Amino acid sequence: MTRRDHTPTFGAVVTAMVTPFDAEGALDVDGAVTLARWLTAHGSDGLVLAGTTGEGPVLNDAERMDLWRAVAEAVTVPVIAGAGTNDTRHSIELARAAGEAGADAVLAVTPYYNRPSQAGIFDHFSAVAGATHLPVILYDIPVRTGRRIAPDTMLRLAAEVTNVVAVKDAAGDPFGSARLLSHAPDSFELYSGDDSLILPLLSIGAVGVISVASHWAGQELGEMITAFANGDVEGARYLNARLIESYEFESTQCYPNPLPTKAICRALGLPAGECRLPMGVAPPELDGEARRILVRLGTTASVGGFVG
Repeated sequence: MTRRDHTPTFGAVVTAMVTPFDAEGALDVDGAVTLARWLTAHGSDGLVLAGTTGEGPVLNDAERMDLWRAVAEAVTVPVIAGAGTNDTRHSIELARAAGEAGADAVLAVTPYYNRPSQAGIFDHFSAVAGATHLPVILYDIPVRTGRRIAPDTMLRLAAEVTNVVAVKDAAGDPFGSARLLSHAPDSFELYSGDDSLILPLLSIGAVGVISVASHWAGQELGEMITAFANGDVEGARYLNARLIESYEFESTQCYPNPLPTKAICRALGLPAGECRLPMGVAPPELDGEARRILVRLGTTASVGGFVG
């Protein structure tokens, strides 16, 4: 089977879901279930929980477990647990806990802050994958971690560690991604980890996206990916152009992800709450801009909130 014929294991549009908090900043498990169900009804083929957008670094282990378990029980799409940290032993514990909580896969990020060598990166991912029966998706995001997973390291992981099955590619290097896929097994999947690079990465063999904008544009993203897969490049380019403003909105220097996404959720009447520190509370103008984004996109989906 070639990549062109391959049906993505976790779906084409996977949402990196925000984690709802209540007015006191506590985990809102019921809100997470409501949000997860809404997302799966509006274009999400799978969900990542407790990743970057889900504020994983500010969740404790019990909160992660509660979140994974509740959502896994509530939806029928793949649930991918953000179980990566910069501590290999802790990541192993979380990978095991993800399986116990009913997750379908693990998202494991490159150890951040430590800046390990490529040998250390390989050993870290091998240890995490070896601790679980679940499929493991590597998360390559050097802008946040300080280290890129070198192509040779990733190829070795794909070849030698049987349950390393995919990468969330947020390296911002389409040429490097093309070289990677030209040498990787056909079964190894590449998901765009950057909404603005979905179309370029589809052109070199990506199977889909692990997305932020899919909170409010999941169906449009799905249509774009389908159009490209069917050879309708002009249609895909048109849909991508309509979403450029959304890509620009989802993270800026003033309002980094997930502040804008939670503002969109609030505008739609979806459970979200505010971010925990160090992200903190969003200013009112961000909520106003979120509503304007939805109006310009022509969004009409709502849960008692925004109606465009």
